[in-house]
Amino acid sequence: MTSQILSTTPNSEIVTTRVLNFPQELVFKAWSTPEHLINWWGPKGFTNTFHEFNFCEGGKWRFIMHGPEVGNYANECEFIKIEKPNLIAWKRHSKPLFQILTTFEAISENETKVIFKMLFETAEECQKLKPYVVDKNEENFDRLEIELSKMTP
Repeated sequence: MTSQILSTTPNSEIVTTRVLNFPQELVFKAWSTPEHLINWWGPKGFTNTFHEFNFCEGGKWRFIMHGPEVGNYANECEFIKIEKPNLIAWKRHSKPLFQILTTFEAISENETKVIFKMLFETAEECQKLKPYVVDKNEENFDRLEIELSKMTP
C-alpha cells in the first residue's frame, strides 16, 4: 500500500516554482529517467550515485549525493504517486523526513510550469531546513534547465 500525500499548511511546506521553456513531456522525462536525473539532481557542484531507481508507485529510489567539497549523503525514497506527465510524489525514508510533490503544468507547447513542494509533518521541521534549501532548490532548477537544453533535439 502506498502512502498518502501529506496535507500541509503554507508554514509546513517549502515551494519552488519555475516556468521552463521546454515541453511538458520533456520536463517530465528529465525527472523520471535516471540517465537524465543523475546529471542534474541536487544543488550546484553535487554529483550522484544511483543504487536503485524503480519509477512506479511503491518503487524505491536509493542514491548517494556527493557534496562538492565534502560529504556523502545517503537518500532513500519511495515513490508514492505518479501521474504521467503531470505529477510525481515521493516520501523520504532517510532523515530529514519529508515528502516531495512535484507538478508539471503545460502552459503552452514549449512552456512548462513546475511546482516543487517539500512537505513536512510540522512547521518546526520545515523551518529547520528552510534557511538552507530555498537557494539550493533554485540551483537544482538551474541544473535542470541545463540538462533540458542538452535533451532538446
